Amino acid sequence: MASPIASAALKARVKRPSMLKQLCQPKDLLHHFPNGSYIGWSGFTGVGYPKKMPTYLADHVEQNNLQGKLRYSLFVGASSGAETENRWASLDMIERRTPHQVGKSIAKGINEGRINFFDKHLSMFPVDLVYGFYTKDKPGNKLDVVVVEATEILEDGSIVPGASVGATPELIQMADKIIIEVNTAIPSFKGLHDITMTDLPPRRKPYLIMGVEDRIGKTSIPIDTEKVVGVIESDYQDQTLPNSPADDTSKAIAGHLIEFFEHEVRHGRLPANLLPLQSGIGNIANAVIGGLADSSFKNLNVWTEVIQDTFLDLFDSGRLDFATATSIRFSPTGFERFYSNWESYENKLLLRSQQVSNSPEIIRRLGVIGMNTPVEVDMYAHANSTCVMGSRMLNGLGGSADFLRSSKYSIMHTPSTRPTKTDPHGVSCIVPMCTHVDQTEHDLDVIVTENGLADVRGLSPRERARVIIDKCAHDVYKPILTAYFDKAEYECLRKGMGHEPHLLWQAFDMHRALSEEGSMQKVKPW
Repeated sequence: MASPIASAALKARVKRPSMLKQLCQPKDLLHHFPNGSYIGWSGFTGVGYPKKMPTYLADHVEQNNLQGKLRYSLFVGASSGAETENRWASLDMIERRTPHQVGKSIAKGINEGRINFFDKHLSMFPVDLVYGFYTKDKPGNKLDVVVVEATEILEDGSIVPGASVGATPELIQMADKIIIEVNTAIPSFKGLHDITMTDLPPRRKPYLIMGVEDRIGKTSIPIDTEKVVGVIESDYQDQTLPNSPADDTSKAIAGHLIEFFEHEVRHGRLPANLLPLQSGIGNIANAVIGGLADSSFKNLNVWTEVIQDTFLDLFDSGRLDFATATSIRFSPTGFERFYSNWESYENKLLLRSQQVSNSPEIIRRLGVIGMNTPVEVDMYAHANSTCVMGSRMLNGLGGSADFLRSSKYSIMHTPSTRPTKTDPHGVSCIVPMCTHVDQTEHDLDVIVTENGLADVRGLSPRERARVIIDKCAHDVYKPILTAYFDKAEYECLRKGMGHEPHLLWQAFDMHRALSEEGSMQKVKPW
């Protein structure tokens, strides 16, 4: 079979001539993907993932009516593009998935029991992979094939990733075979990465990072070129979506947080330029970063997982000095802005592996300010980040607990309510007891909604309950939550078991009302 001819763009990106001899089309590599294979992809939060090989495999299944007959165990650092893994899920191509995913079809497959999903802390997934925990039942203890996106292949065969690093170094370490997609549709990201590989105990070394700008690794990912079975030229952009503008609720939450930061500075618990910021994904996170761009804070630093468009605003405002993450997930216009102003951003930004970006030890040393959005928070400051009504998986834990367990300030921000089909305030995000717990009361310092901010540091459970209900609950739910807490406190203290009062048979009555009546407001009086 004749090999495809390398384009001029590809020749400029592949500095190792022998790799060009392995240039091929996706169809030439189909035999490396038999049913039941364990497959790794690069990528993190919808950027830096392979496009051509996964798309070809999906087309192959669809065109040959092989749905449910070619199924794979898929390992990706976090979510990849919807047009790849979500399409695979719709074609019943995924047997097992870990550790984090995004997409309606894949979530449906998980919740219908067709996809075995293993949820894991993102800092732990890569090293557990190298431990062999996920391949322990396979001969050779390896992933069958790993498909990675590169923006350049260097003279030594190492690869320069694109907009994310994620778990790519560890996936490559555990690969039996490697396929490289060289993406010539985007610029080379050479120089933007800080790559470390994983050593096993007892030879693991500390990550010597004392500041967000510290480099400790290489600019490319080393590869055993003997494992490379094919090189594909790709010209697909990352399929990200436009960001939703911050709404009034998100802006109010951001205002409360900035006021809190100013309070902590005045009392000497934070320096004038704060401490490194971590912010999750979504409207509230965007509003907080956008609010900081309009605040009085200067010389800010960021240590986070994912950098979004609003961080570009923060850079352009002159208030952000340096940011490090494992992924830059810009909107299409954000990427255009980033590429066209590369010189102004390249010396202020660093992408690391998720094992480093989410390292609890580094997070604690740097004193990171961690901010994430939950499904629900209960009145004692436990938080649920993953399972609606305790059962329905959304996307996965992600890195929220990596940061919230170890940050100097562990902050959960959420709207006080969410709408249902029949009630604009049908779901209270402040509840008596979380239906699933990902972050415990021992890990969280601050809960904030559009109504206010509850600082629960140093408070006993009963003190926390009062301040969370008072500061964070929506007005329609304050009397409901107060009535539950008053009765629980009375009954439990009377029995000599009142440290963290609960009425176990009534703790989920609000959730029952939501399920049966369509609104938590319709809960029967306690």
